[in-house]
Amino acid sequence: MTSLTTHQARLRRHRRIRGKVAGTPERPRLMVFRSNKGIFAQVVDDSTGKTLAGASWLGLKNFKGDKSAQAREVGKAVAAAAKQAGVEAVVFDRGGYLYHGRVKALADGAREGGLQF
Repeated sequence: MTSLTTHQARLRRHRRIRGKVAGTPERPRLMVFRSNKGIFAQVVDDSTGKTLAGASWLGLKNFKGDKSAQAREVGKAVAAAAKQAGVEAVVFDRGGYLYHGRVKALADGAREGGLQF
């Protein structure tokens, strides 16, 4: 029996999650992608396939802190962009990552910014 690499296991978890989580026009999907250097978040309406709002660590200006603090700021930024697009509530798609560390920090930042999920 062959074992999965870390990347393959994450993609398998992500496919399983995406079978259950979908964004609608009333409640779009807040998706997370985590890289070694930073974190990205988008608010997506899956019925039309459109990205309504997004934010990433590349958009943070003069940021000082660790990657968890960086993720919290990206969460606040994506919440502000979503509010500007008229989105109040979302469903959270953790993208196959554990709800821990940077993913949890991004979710907490988005809640602080006013998104409901």
